[in-house]
Amino acid sequence: MHLRFRLPHPVLLLLAAIAVAAVLTWLLPAGEYDRREDVATGRNVVVAGTYHRVEAAPVTPFAAVMAIPRGFAEGIDVVMTILLVGAAWFLVDRLGTLRHVVGAFVRAFRGRGLWAIPLVSVFFGSMGALENMQEEIIALVPVLLVLGGGLGVDAITVLAMSLGAAMVGSAFGPTNPFQAGIALKLAELPPLSAGGVRLAMLVAGLALWIAWTLRHAVRHRTPPDESIEAAGERLGTRQIVILALILSPLAAYVYGVMRLGWGFDELSAVFLVGGVAAGLVGGLGAAGTVTVFLEGMQAMLPAASMVALARSISLVLADGRVIDTILHALATPLAGMSGLASALLMIPVHAVLHVAVPSVSGQAALTMPIFVPLADLLGQSRQLPVLAYQTGAGLTELFTPTNGALMAVLLAANVAWGRWVRFALGGALLALLVGVGGMLAVTLLGL
Repeated sequence: MHLRFRLPHPVLLLLAAIAVAAVLTWLLPAGEYDRREDVATGRNVVVAGTYHRVEAAPVTPFAAVMAIPRGFAEGIDVVMTILLVGAAWFLVDRLGTLRHVVGAFVRAFRGRGLWAIPLVSVFFGSMGALENMQEEIIALVPVLLVLGGGLGVDAITVLAMSLGAAMVGSAFGPTNPFQAGIALKLAELPPLSAGGVRLAMLVAGLALWIAWTLRHAVRHRTPPDESIEAAGERLGTRQIVILALILSPLAAYVYGVMRLGWGFDELSAVFLVGGVAAGLVGGLGAAGTVTVFLEGMQAMLPAASMVALARSISLVLADGRVIDTILHALATPLAGMSGLASALLMIPVHAVLHVAVPSVSGQAALTMPIFVPLADLLGQSRQLPVLAYQTGAGLTELFTPTNGALMAVLLAANVAWGRWVRFALGGALLALLVGVGGMLAVTLLGL
């Protein structure tokens, strides 16, 4: 008899992580860095060399439970984005538009469905590079699964060519305002510095990830769903208008992020408008649009809960004043090293730290003021700590259970976290080679 270990439900996994975080606040010494406001980014950043012990603040069991509703409050902008954006896509799907569009796409790739994987991956990888797309994909999971059924690929392939590609694009995207952008600002480097190397890293990282995805897709082909292909024959003018109404908010958001400093609240607002307009054009009427929209919000509630629970983990660690202690313990040994070895070892340091600090922008504000002066002290290029951060934190997004967006997508796609990790780790290791190669190139070119 063979016994197979099954990971618990994602909610239970995150609740267990909250409990572990609370236990760590009793085991680790409390400590903090001094902080100052950074004018360029508007964030509070740590001051290097100021770590000191503070009064212990262990998190009690009840306080750990209290962190759960606080996680919803702290992440309300992301939670509302998932609910409203998801409801808009749910409404469009209820109108039948998405199935028609997917059917037309499947018909275009009839008999060569695997060729669609690079195309879809490049789209999501580009969105990741432009605006750090992750949470937005949660709402797209149902239609992506339908697309996968039409192409004859499994759920892992669907997630790899969407969420996985977006995360790789986010990690290496030279213009990603939430990763490369903020890290370069904190390192006092020009926004597009070492642009050639960064662009090459993005292309190479996506190419390797797509190859890894195709390898899995070839080995796990499924019979294409012919009913999905047939649906593409009925794509009409009304469906095209509805599709335009639901895609225009995404285009507006990308522009808003790049030019106007938009965030999740603006994304929620434009999709609310687009979804309501699509419902009216689709003939649901005012009352029908509201009813379906509320149904869509209800359907997205489990995914939104994943994000809030993940936020609760970092809240517990912050309450216990141990996040800075973890950073100090990881960073201190690097000061005794020299040359490129110290910079390369920053990658696993960022990877470990990202489990405790699942926000990439928050991690940049926490670590760049520590690692950039360390690079100066060791005579390294400031590009190295930035690239180490992008590689370590960015690629850890692919599998850390404290990433709420990842857990929400896995829940929506009914894919076990362990199953996804077994696939993603191989692709992440390939992408890691790109990060290391980029750091070597920066060193050799003297950038």
